[in-house]
Amino acid sequence: MAHLELRPKQRVSSFRKLAIGSWGAAYDPTVYGTLTVRMDRALAYMEAFQRSTGLRLTVTHLVLKALAEALRRCPDANAVLRFHRIYLRQRITVSALLRSASGWAPVRVVDADRLGLRDLVLALDAAHEDARVRRGFRWVEKVPAPLMRLFTGGVSFLAVTLNLDLGRFGLPRDAFGAAVVTDVGELGLDSAYLPLVPFTRVPVFLAPGAVRDTPVVEEGKVVVGKVMSLNASIDHRFIDGFHAGVLANTLKELLEDPEAAFGPPDAAASGG
Repeated sequence: MAHLELRPKQRVSSFRKLAIGSWGAAYDPTVYGTLTVRMDRALAYMEAFQRSTGLRLTVTHLVLKALAEALRRCPDANAVLRFHRIYLRQRITVSALLRSASGWAPVRVVDADRLGLRDLVLALDAAHEDARVRRGFRWVEKVPAPLMRLFTGGVSFLAVTLNLDLGRFGLPRDAFGAAVVTDVGELGLDSAYLPLVPFTRVPVFLAPGAVRDTPVVEEGKVVVGKVMSLNASIDHRFIDGFHAGVLANTLKELLEDPEAAFGPPDAAASGG
């Protein structure tokens, strides 16, 4: 039974067909880029949100929500490659790589574009707790290291290429979604570029860096601003400069003024 809701992309440009045919694996066509984002308003918004609801709103939560909206505005980027053909996802699922008992685990949020910030925080935190107690990726421990690459490749083929639901075997459904976020700022890094991991079939990896004080120009004057680097790795086989521009502009718009994007903190905290 299929577990991914997909439909074939009907119109594919000659360039896209050439790109798909030119690269055989997701680690070959990687394009890297960095977006600089002002975080002054976002930091204030995060504090106000926590005062209103008691829930901790993090950079990861905000980036996931902004990324989900970016994928909604750019549906061609919310896609997966199967049989050398682009399939558009019918739902927007994004994930974050978070710490778990075994190291790091993907924690996904389904329909992230439809969730208010409060619901997104609750959904991600609940999924993180589930992963933290090892109820999602125990299977990794059972696979011998020499067979891991063969195993992950096989799972990827069955779950994505053939679109089979492997939940009955204890494997997570659509574990990574269309995009993955990892906050490398928690590690004290300003910049880091993540590799596209072939078996995940994910075309977008985002790594928010640490928020730092940086001289910026406001109204002709140099002031100290809170700035963050948003580092991206994308699969050029079906995400080109136009798509990247839509994603980048949306992320910048929403992160630099979250109140305008998501409403006042008290409204966002109540699920608006």
